[in-house]
Amino acid sequence: MLAAVASRTRNKSATTVLSLAMPFLLSAASASTTTNPHPLSPFPRSQNNSRVHRLQLPARRLPSFPAVAPGASFAPLPQRLGMASLAASAAAAAEVTHLTQRDAAEIDEQLMGPLGFSVDQLMELAGLSVAAALAEVYKLNEHARVLVICGPGNNGGDGLVAARHLYHFGYRPSICYPKRTPKPLYSGLVTQLESLSIPFIPVEDLPNELPREFDVIVDAMFGFSFHGTPRPPFDHLIQMLVSLSDIQNPDKRPAIVSIDIPSGWHVEEGDVDGGIKPDMLVSLTAPKLCAKKFTGPHHFLGGRFVPPPILNKYGLQLPPYPGTSMCVRIGKAPSVEISSLRENYISPELLESQVMSDPFDQFLKWFDEAVTAGLREPNAMALTTANKEGKPSSRMVLLKGVDKQGFVWYTNYGSRKAHDLCENPNAALLFYWNEMNRQVRVEGSVEKVPEAESDKYFHSRPRGSQLGAIVSKQSTVIAGREVLQQDYKKLEQKYSDGSLIPKPEYWGGYKLTPTLFEFWQGQQSRLHDRLQYSQREVDGSTVWHIERLSP
Repeated sequence: MLAAVASRTRNKSATTVLSLAMPFLLSAASASTTTNPHPLSPFPRSQNNSRVHRLQLPARRLPSFPAVAPGASFAPLPQRLGMASLAASAAAAAEVTHLTQRDAAEIDEQLMGPLGFSVDQLMELAGLSVAAALAEVYKLNEHARVLVICGPGNNGGDGLVAARHLYHFGYRPSICYPKRTPKPLYSGLVTQLESLSIPFIPVEDLPNELPREFDVIVDAMFGFSFHGTPRPPFDHLIQMLVSLSDIQNPDKRPAIVSIDIPSGWHVEEGDVDGGIKPDMLVSLTAPKLCAKKFTGPHHFLGGRFVPPPILNKYGLQLPPYPGTSMCVRIGKAPSVEISSLRENYISPELLESQVMSDPFDQFLKWFDEAVTAGLREPNAMALTTANKEGKPSSRMVLLKGVDKQGFVWYTNYGSRKAHDLCENPNAALLFYWNEMNRQVRVEGSVEKVPEAESDKYFHSRPRGSQLGAIVSKQSTVIAGREVLQQDYKKLEQKYSDGSLIPKPEYWGGYKLTPTLFEFWQGQQSRLHDRLQYSQREVDGSTVWHIERLSP
């Protein structure tokens, strides 16, 4: 709970996720395909208004944008931190500071005093971090119905803010707020939610069968500053969540998410009276002592905004946050049954009547949309080659040019892929844009690009990349990383005067000339769209023929 009270003592602190979803409209992306004068355009146009092969990709990483319904535009969803969060959890599982009630209160006082944070800032950070953590674990396509139960104080305010953000993420929140706080901050939050037509449900109108009505329940009743025994109606609400958490089969009950402290727990001693057993705990600023007693599968921390004076004074050991996120999984990541991992894709239909007649144009349209959506390295592609015995090998490379003649990438001519292509000049490319539920397969024959073209591209690269290409005898065995580092330093010194770095003879480009394209769009119940373009001879001319493949 990062929301503060009117006094200088708050009961929580929090954080947010900076990389959250923003709207992605196919129509806007399509427009950028036809008119794209910006110098950072991935496909700048030449003077004759045709596409040229050079790619200039913006160095950025923005959120993900799955779509919502057949025929609809791409709609916003929270970014999936997924693997990034899990990767950071190993470090986060190390010694993480747990706060006493006194230290937690003092930290809030200092944040709102000499460190300049306002009450509404902290509450906003808290609610946003809770919404982002919830969205990472409980995906929209299976957990859209969320009930937020709010108490009268700061924890309740955090819940109100979380509900607003969940609404904008695409969830369908409802709110139970029995004891409304009349202060302007809280009244303003209620007004914001009412303007979004988010329903407020009185306690007496809560359905008897909550599992039928809600997929997730957010416990935002009481935080670490609460003392005493909960009064009506919160005693009843807490017992309702206790009874739900006692249901062993998680498929038959809503998931329970507690903000900072499970309501009814002692802030330091934990669950001393047989209280709520939440599935997720979102600790804020730093976990409180009671979090050591949390046994649920999902423990997240928010609070990347904590400034150095707080870290130093209290000796806080906090985990590193992945990327630009301000939420991080802490503790042991839950075990996963691999066979149960699945996504039910929700996307616009991909219809034959809607795609371009030329597969290159269709690829450029989808590529522009991937760039517009801010996907990380949309030009990354899996390149599959095979040697003369037909033994395949795959690796990721970066597309560096495309036009109506083919797809271009650069590499070391001594690498395994180069040896394969020398023996068997047929290859396949795969572009996978996970956030958009899309992939593109391309098959064809490969040849080297002209030496002048390779030389021009080589000298357009950063000098460090040029030196790296010289140092690396790709795919050969070396004694250790220090060999590369030593050779690199020697070359750095050799060309420290800024003189031209010559392109090595063993480095250059390849171009794949396609004979087949397949455009794949993920759909619900695995009924995916697959449109294949293959070449046919018609009246002495080669044309592209479109046909639908069974998923």
